[in-house]
Amino acid sequence: MKFNLDRRGLLTGMSAVALAACTNPPPSPRFPQLTFTHVPAFRLDAATLDIADAYRPAAGARDVAQGMPIPPAVAAQRWARDRLQPVGTAGRILFTVTDASVVEVPLQRTSGLRGVVTDDQSERYDGRLAARIEISDGRGRRGEVSAEATRSRTIAEKSTLNERDKIWFEITEALIQDLDKELDTAIRRFLQPFLRP
Repeated sequence: MKFNLDRRGLLTGMSAVALAACTNPPPSPRFPQLTFTHVPAFRLDAATLDIADAYRPAAGARDVAQGMPIPPAVAAQRWARDRLQPVGTAGRILFTVTDASVVEVPLQRTSGLRGVVTDDQSERYDGRLAARIEISDGRGRRGEVSAEATRSRTIAEKSTLNERDKIWFEITEALIQDLDKELDTAIRRFLQPFLRP
């Protein structure tokens, strides 16, 4: 058996392989830190601040929160460090994340020939972020507030991983901004006796 090597065809084939090997995937997007140092901290009459994460994903739920660029629980803990400032000589502030879920829900897609040319929304992400603040001043006074935020977003089936990560970041950003507003209002209204200038 004889093989005829066409030099031009061989070079073309090798060039195509070399180009394919040199193709790099697009770089992962870089997201800003979600901080609250740009707004005044609440100066509270307690000596320490403790932060706890009590959230545990429900069995069987497709919770994607831990795979997100900034998980909601991490954003909530950062919020507590930025906005809750203990300035007292006794007592304790306990900030607890009670929910930080982002559940992926598969959506129905168009079937048949029409489905081939349709770019359906393939998943919905239902986010929920909830937290509780408990405070004691060491002299017998106690206070507690809690708040929660929810957001939902869908994603197209042809979205790239980078586009999905951007949507996930935007979910966390919206959740923590909503939670900030709720907790800000609750602290000013119900923890007034613990606030210090």
